[in-house]
Parts: sequence; structure tokens; C-alpha cells
Amino acid sequence: MKKRLAGDEAIEKKGWWPAHRWLVWRRLSQLGVLGLFLLGPAFDVWLIQGNLSASLFLDTLPMTDPLLFAQLLATSGMPATQAMLGFVVVVALYGLLGGRTFCAWVCPVNPIADLAAWMRRRFGIGGGWRGDRRIRHAVLVVVVATAGLSGLMVWEWINPMSLLHRGLIFGVWSGWLAVVGIFLFDLILSPHGWCGRLCPTGAVYALLGRRTPLAVSAVRRDACTDCRACHQVCPEAAVIDPALKGADKGVGPRITGMDCTRCGRCIDVCPDDVFEFDFHLPNISRVVP
Repeated sequence: MKKRLAGDEAIEKKGWWPAHRWLVWRRLSQLGVLGLFLLGPAFDVWLIQGNLSASLFLDTLPMTDPLLFAQLLATSGMPATQAMLGFVVVVALYGLLGGRTFCAWVCPVNPIADLAAWMRRRFGIGGGWRGDRRIRHAVLVVVVATAGLSGLMVWEWINPMSLLHRGLIFGVWSGWLAVVGIFLFDLILSPHGWCGRLCPTGAVYALLGRRTPLAVSAVRRDACTDCRACHQVCPEAAVIDPALKGADKGVGPRITGMDCTRCGRCIDVCPDDVFEFDFHLPNISRVVP
């Protein structure tokens, strides 16, 4: 008998597309970002130059990863004007969307981590190291401190996100080693281990904003049947319960935990349509269809 997975009931009740809608959109987003970077080397169409750490869009709009910016500050004091502007652009964007939206919708490591998580569920692989998620903040401090003490952005030499990006675009072998290493680490040693417990880039994006306009909301939490499908697929399941079960404590239905990646998988796999994306601006409230 085939093992039932989180989301199977949602497929039966809602159909395949409603049970995978946000997953599909995320994969298209990730592929689209990589495609933009590939256009230059492959077809000499330079809509965007650089990489996910620092880039220039249409020769006009700079974007600077906050962790790279922190390392620049540590190594050289005051970064160039373009790097500073790029940092402001990225902080403004992800301050609006929720910092860890980057992790679920842009980062090329995310599909690797998702695949490992799916295989753990599919083959019933349990256990593994579940260290304190604050470890990634300690890693962040070490990364910035190392840059300051050495005068070099050492992290950029070994950053799996950068290595994977270069591997996908330029065929650099170290990028593929990073893919295999993270996949095996998450599959065998630690569920959601890299993204959830070690990655300093994710730690920085989590700090960009806890209460942002875009969030997942358990708008129909009274309909919850405790099937736990959302907890099984969520890479940061601890953020769900306060919104889902906190009504008697006066806690609203919005997921406000800083670790939420806005991946939308809880929306997909819920057979009772408990969750939705919602976008709040001052005096404006609407639900994203």
C-alpha cells in the first residue's frame, strides 16, 4: 500500500492544481530568477549582471544582499554608493514581502532542501539533529566577525548559495558539491538542517521584518481538523500554532513569526482551506486570491 503523504487529502478534496499552486509558482519564480542571470552568459542578453549577492538590473538598479553588505562594512568601513543603494533596495523589497520570502521564492538552495524534506516524508526517515534555530544567528556573527578580522569576505568563497549559483550558470564543480552536501545533510543528518539551523543568509533575511504587510493567515482556523498536514510540510512549523491555535489567547490568525518563509505550502496542503495569503497596509486589508 502506498504511503499517504501530507497533501494527498488536499488533492482528493481540491484537485491537483489547488493543492500545488503556490509550490508551482515558487518553482517558476526560482527558475525565472536563474533564467535572468543565464541570459547574459548564454545569449549575451544582459538584463541583469552579477549574482545573487550583488547584481545590477538593466544597468540601472543595483541589488545588494544584506549579508554581503554587512561583510563590506566589516572589511572596508563604508561601501561604495552603488552597494549602499542596492542594500536599501533589497531591504525595502523584503521588508514589504517578509524577509524570508527570499529563501522560499528566490534562493536556488530551496528546491534542494525541499527535495530532501519530501524524501524524508516519502520514505519515513525520522530522527536527526534538531539543533536550536538560533545557531544560524551565531553563524551570522562568526561570518561578519571573520570578515572584520581578516579584511576578506571569506564567506563568499564557501557560501553554498553563491557556489550553487555559479555551478548552475558557469558549470563550476564546487557548486555541484554544495548541492550534494546540503541534500545529504538534510536527508540523513538533520531535517531542514541547512536552511533552518545554519544558513546565515536566512538569518539576515529573518531579521528584516517580523510584521510585514504580506503574511500567511489562518483565516478559517475554526475549520481546522488537526490533520497536521501543514506542520508536516512547513520548514518552520513552530510559526504555525500561534496563529492556528491562539484564538483563546487573543492571538490573531496571521502568522507573524520571523522565520516564516511565505512559501505557501500550508495553503496548498490544507484540505479545509484554513490558510490564505493576506496583504495588509495601513487602513487597507485584502486577501490575495
